[in-house]
Amino acid sequence: MRLAAAPISWGVCEVPGWGYQLDRDRVLDDAARLGLKDIEAGPPGFLPSDASEAREVVGRRGMRVIGGFVTAVLHRAERLDAELEAVDRQAKWLAALGAEVLVLAAATGRDDYDTPVDLMEPEWRTLLGALPRVETIAKRHGLDVALHPHVGTVIERSGAIEHVLRDSQVQLCLDTGHVFVGGTDPSRLAREHTDRIRHVHLKDADRALAQAVRDRRVPYAAAVARGLFRPLGSGDAGIADVLAMLKDAGYKGWAVLEQDIALAGAPTEANDPARDVARSRDFAGAHA
Repeated sequence: MRLAAAPISWGVCEVPGWGYQLDRDRVLDDAARLGLKDIEAGPPGFLPSDASEAREVVGRRGMRVIGGFVTAVLHRAERLDAELEAVDRQAKWLAALGAEVLVLAAATGRDDYDTPVDLMEPEWRTLLGALPRVETIAKRHGLDVALHPHVGTVIERSGAIEHVLRDSQVQLCLDTGHVFVGGTDPSRLAREHTDRIRHVHLKDADRALAQAVRDRRVPYAAAVARGLFRPLGSGDAGIADVLAMLKDAGYKGWAVLEQDIALAGAPTEANDPARDVARSRDFAGAHA
């Protein structure tokens, strides 16, 4: 299992109004200092849109981009072609950076992750028919696809995850925090569907806040700002069990340290995001 970093662990996010956004140099320098020489690409604008410039930015720190998070609305037939064209552009850019995996989220069409959408059967048919098209696009650029169950998308709760596993062949990104918030035991998913896991996002989560988000008593972004996601080993998502199961199964892919946070302002020494990333790095290293 190979560890990588993610800019969201420093609060860098694509959602408008998410919080204080640290600059790219701070994030990359921190990751390199922590020994995390592999990183996901982050949201649009975090790295330069010119692939050569982006490679230079990470390369001068001895780092490389291993994948990227891509959102697309795949359940609405009237906009599917345009969405797939956007996926193609992002896949081309990721491939030019030397990435391996396109981490796909089936978006609702909203800018935030506060409101999920429960699909009707015709929308399910459109989504399931779109997934092989995304895989074809990615393959053309030399990338694998890992579908990411994510709070506030159309693949959030256990029933939606099971629908995808039953009726498609797409591989998964096991995001331990997001599936936990959505009501799925991440260790059960790791145990029962190891052969479908292509990529892993490691995050721990607070049980009470997860339940509040699941019940829609607290908006997702507000819960993140209140500490929904925790450094590995300090929450309730059973990360040690997940890591043990992945290890026993011989998982050799990436395990991305991705503790979503939202910063209220410029961090101080007391709330430096790098400190929590280091805690998660050490926990994963001890259990992987």
